[in-house]
This record gives sequence, structure tokens and C-alpha cells, in this order.
Amino acid sequence: MELDAGMQGRDLVERLEAAATLLERTLGWLEERQRFLSGEVERISATVESSRREEELVVKLAEAERQLAELLAAGTATVGDGFPKALQPLRRTLPSATAEMLAKSGIGEGAVDVKTLDAAMVGLSLEQRIAVKSQLRRAGVMV
Repeated sequence: MELDAGMQGRDLVERLEAAATLLERTLGWLEERQRFLSGEVERISATVESSRREEELVVKLAEAERQLAELLAAGTATVGDGFPKALQPLRRTLPSATAEMLAKSGIGEGAVDVKTLDAAMVGLSLEQRIAVKSQLRRAGVMV
């Protein structure tokens, strides 16, 4: 009977040890699961890699910016008459009335000197002189 009680006690101790081991494992698993579910982030690391396509786009962007700067510089550049090159008329023609008036005064085609022009426009009103000079300037004829 004592032997039987000792066996039962040992069996009970072994079962209790096995249960304690299982409880410890379960507790570890629950702690790990709780840490995972809490959203705790220990460390985040990232690496940005530039791809070949991105490098090509950067080169194209630099080229486009360079061309834009050149176009802006060319657009604001002035020519001999002080007007920006971009505002210069593509077609340089005088109105027929102005050409006739200049022809009557002995001024032909080509560049017109301001002093000669002033002498030729003595009979015109101030507004007409301004109009003729602006037409000549737009046509690029006046020096």
C-alpha cells in the first residue's frame, strides 16, 4: 500500500512537472503573441535604391532645364535696336503710305538715318512723326 502510494505520488509529481512545463511554454508563446499584436516595432530600416530609369529621368530633366534656360536667355536678349529678340517682327515691311512718304522725301529702301528722317518729316504733325518712327522701328529699318 505504501508502495502504491509512493508510485501514485511520483506519478502525480511527474504529471505536475509536465503540466508546469506546458504552462511555461504557453506563457512564452502568449508573451510573444502579445508583443506581435501590440504593434511594437523595434527597428525599421529602409534602403532607397535609385533605379536606372530614375537616373535616366534625372538626366532628361537636367537637359530640359538647360534648354529652357537657353530659350529664356535667348528670349530676353536684345538686338541692336534695343528690342528683345523675341519681340522682333518676323516680317519687316513698311506700310505703303509710309514707304511713299519716305520715297517722296528721297529716302529709299534700307536703313534710315534718324536725322535724315527728321528732316523728311518736317511737314508732319507730332503724332504722325511718332507713328512713322514706330512703323520704321517695328520694320527694323530705322538705325
